[in-house]
Amino acid sequence: MENPAKARGASVARATAETEISLRLDLDGSGRASVSTGIGFLDHMLTAFARHALFDLEVQAKGDLHIDAHHTTEDIGIVLGQAIAQALGEKRGIRRFGQALVPMDEALVEAAIDLSGRAHLAWSVAFAAPKVGTMDTELFEEFFRALAGNARLTLHLTQRAGQNTHHVAEACFKAAARALRMAVEPDPRAGGAVPSTKGTL
Repeated sequence: MENPAKARGASVARATAETEISLRLDLDGSGRASVSTGIGFLDHMLTAFARHALFDLEVQAKGDLHIDAHHTTEDIGIVLGQAIAQALGEKRGIRRFGQALVPMDEALVEAAIDLSGRAHLAWSVAFAAPKVGTMDTELFEEFFRALAGNARLTLHLTQRAGQNTHHVAEACFKAAARALRMAVEPDPRAGGAVPSTKGTL
């Protein structure tokens, strides 16, 4: 039987005509991050994500940023989602569900996660500005959709308040991180069982 307390990590690489990405993930880390995507604000968000999820995360990405940041952002979401799925394995002994309500000054964002094996993103977030730094704000939805799809998890992100684009985006990443941290945690009462009546996730 898989021991849910053992180190859970994954390394994933993805190379296409648009991007080249390598990523290492440890779910049982301490929040250390080394991130270089070529997109300053995305580096900031992924570093915050790792810190609040207590994951150790390394990301090196090169993409066609001379076009825009779309391919790089989406493909990092894909690779991170794949790494989460690999690191979780059979998902024995985990809590499965996670939730967080995170304030960032005037912004307030709620995240709820189910490591269900079913990919779904429910996105109820609106940005007052089309960009934050050099990054298009519409790309945050693309990132989380790619993450949910490849980690095979259900993620609801709901903005409760906020106008400042930076604050809303940061609250999204921190809330998702906190919810995911809860969901992947070993449940001491689970006894290594898969948290589903079906016996598999």
